[in-house]
Amino acid sequence: MDAATLTYDTLRFAEFEDFPETSEPVWILGRKYSIFTEKDEILSDVASRLWFTYRKNFPAIGGTGPTSDTGWGCMLRCGQMIFAQALVCRHLGRGRLCRSSLPCAGAAAFPADSDRHCNGFPAGAEVTNRPAPWRPLVLLIPLRLGLTDINEAYVETLKRCFMMPQSLGVIGGKPNSAHYFIGYVGEELIYLDPHTTQPAVEFTDSCFIPDESFHCQHPPSRMSIGELDPSIAVGFFCKTEDDFNDWCQQVTMLSLLGGALPMFELVEQQPSHLACPDVLNLSLDSSDVERLERFFDSEDEDFEILSL
Repeated sequence: MDAATLTYDTLRFAEFEDFPETSEPVWILGRKYSIFTEKDEILSDVASRLWFTYRKNFPAIGGTGPTSDTGWGCMLRCGQMIFAQALVCRHLGRGRLCRSSLPCAGAAAFPADSDRHCNGFPAGAEVTNRPAPWRPLVLLIPLRLGLTDINEAYVETLKRCFMMPQSLGVIGGKPNSAHYFIGYVGEELIYLDPHTTQPAVEFTDSCFIPDESFHCQHPPSRMSIGELDPSIAVGFFCKTEDDFNDWCQQVTMLSLLGGALPMFELVEQQPSHLACPDVLNLSLDSSDVERLERFFDSEDEDFEILSL
């Protein structure tokens, strides 16, 4: 635990590698920047993303369990970051940026304007029980883009995902080391790294929290796309039905890229070779287990049905 604390102290004051001087555009969650003319905007955008890291000295999990997630909680933190970005897009908008002159956890996160919101509705608005035709949608798509290394045929389509305005980024990383990828420049992925141990935050009525606790204050980390572990999850957020339809069109266009393979495809209906939903029902009785065993029976592969 002491070593983890020293790592955090070192990271706070270390010299981080800045963005390279390149004519290649920088893409951050659907937004395009130029390193030559918009460097401050890039850093502001990155610093405005919610950054979740290892924590220590929180109440013991289950009363007697761990009080720190150092060494094992990185994927959980990455999952928190990608869903936090979805909540920001849902309630504050993609363009929301933290301003250094404001306490980010309070005033910057909930702008003081006349159109205050409560539970997602403007104050004073008439709320009815009528079903809405569309509800905001978070899509998290788990993928495997190779056996041991990422297949180069998927690199271009992976980049295109960061260009989509619906992008929430990607969670993945290296073996036993998860990161939250928010964009790319050239052949490098840009990511927020959860492998920093910070003290647990005690929330108070004033709710004033230093920005650096939840917002990365240094240039983001980068890694070569070729170093990425092939197991990833790609995230998208569609606030409206028009957003979803636009996303579907963009995904369809990805399949037309020359020299690249689509990471996934959209279909109008479930392919016939896939199991029907009732076969994969998780509420299993003895007859269901027998039916599943017959369904997955194969001369080439052996399956074992586990009772959970």
